[in-house]
Amino acid sequence: MDTIITIIIAAVAGIIVGFVIAKLLEKSNASQLVKNAKKSASSILKEAKAEGETLKKDKMLQAKEKFLELKAEHEKVILNRDKKISDAEKRTRDKESLVSSELAKTKKLNSDIEKKKKDYDERLDYLEKKQNEVDKLHRSQIEQLEVISSLSAEDAKGQLMESLKEEAKTNAMAFIQNSVEEAKMTAQQEAKKIIINTIQRIGTEEAIENCVSVFNLESDDVKGRIIGREGRNIRAIEAATGVEIIVDDTPEAIILSCFDSVRREVARLSLHKLVTDGRIHPARIEEVVKKTSKQIEEEIIEVGKRTVIDLGIHGLSPELIKAVGRMKYRSSYGQNLLHHSREVAKLCGVMAAELGLNPKLAKRAGLLHDIGKVPETETEVPHAILGMQWAEKYGEKPEVCNAIGAHHDEIEMTSLLSPIVQVCDAISGARPGARRQVLDSYIQRLKDLEDIAFGFGGVNKAYAIQAGRELRVMVESEKVSDEKAAQLSFEISQKIQTDMTYPGQVKVTVIRETRAVNIAK
Repeated sequence: MDTIITIIIAAVAGIIVGFVIAKLLEKSNASQLVKNAKKSASSILKEAKAEGETLKKDKMLQAKEKFLELKAEHEKVILNRDKKISDAEKRTRDKESLVSSELAKTKKLNSDIEKKKKDYDERLDYLEKKQNEVDKLHRSQIEQLEVISSLSAEDAKGQLMESLKEEAKTNAMAFIQNSVEEAKMTAQQEAKKIIINTIQRIGTEEAIENCVSVFNLESDDVKGRIIGREGRNIRAIEAATGVEIIVDDTPEAIILSCFDSVRREVARLSLHKLVTDGRIHPARIEEVVKKTSKQIEEEIIEVGKRTVIDLGIHGLSPELIKAVGRMKYRSSYGQNLLHHSREVAKLCGVMAAELGLNPKLAKRAGLLHDIGKVPETETEVPHAILGMQWAEKYGEKPEVCNAIGAHHDEIEMTSLLSPIVQVCDAISGARPGARRQVLDSYIQRLKDLEDIAFGFGGVNKAYAIQAGRELRVMVESEKVSDEKAAQLSFEISQKIQTDMTYPGQVKVTVIRETRAVNIAK
């Protein structure tokens, strides 16, 4: 027990001693730490002072540099301002000198004007005096003439007027005679003017017909069905329509060839119905061709009736109406015959009105002039004579019959309608674009005209207009002067005259344009 107590006491004492020792150690460590802290604080303060001095020096240097920069900019601004002020002063001095010179000129001009005004007033007074003297002298001369002639001024005027009237009548008769002779000489020129006015008042459509038609197919398989077994279907179609059917390698198309456009149209419509229906065999082919032929005949009559109604022609025989309708399926040199006849009828009506003739009768003759081209059976009689025979047969007037038969000079003309129909037929057939051969040569002539213009230097654009009667050339203003433009126009006209063959004359117009463009914002 004592041992235990001794141990406990020893342990407690050891604890106390350890606590005391620990406190002492802590106190010594704290003092050491304080010393270290003081040393580090002093070193930090020294470093901070050094950095502060460095920053201070840098900031002072930057401030000095900024000050120098601002000072330089300020000096520049002042120099610029001084320069502007000096320039303004100089301009002001120049303007003052100019104004003073202008004032001097104005003063001199005013003095000159005053002198001229004074001189003018003096001359005006002098002229008034002279005028009064002339009037007095004129009156005295008139009085002397009245005494010498024993006539008053009024009587002398009357005799003078009578003599002048007689002279005027004589001159008027001579003038009328000369005018009549000149009218006879210029009759051809006046006729050309009438023709030109007539052409300008008529506008027509251009239509070109061919001797073949192309029938389009949905697929090449249909070609075999059209040909049929051993070709029986195609032979049946050709036999029923009189049209040759050409089946070649053209994809999805066959060609119908025949000079008779009515039969070709019957064949085309019949094929369309057969292909759409799908039943293609000889019996069906004959049935469809008959129905189509009847349909075309009805359409021909309808077209003829509509044409005569549009042109205002009345009382035409049904057979002639049918012939007019057949013209739709006939072409001449690529020009559709019905369109041509309608055009000739309109031209004849206008020209007859210009000449004071019956326009309705002229339209009638113009529409019927080519009916001899659409006979239902072939004949060796010229179409003009055949058309005249038909017109006579169906009761047309003698003037109309003669115009139909004489429009190609195959019989003698006996009425004024005949030359009108002949001229209008030539106008319709010869105008540019009406017929294929004329169209090709017309287009080539326009191209040749433009190519000639482009062969000269400085030409920018060239247009052949007025059916080739005028060549309009645009030139570059930088390369071609006004004098050179006139020379260029002459050279182009000489080139055209030398290298080309053309009817009438060609006007060459050279245009030089200078443009100055600015934009106001």
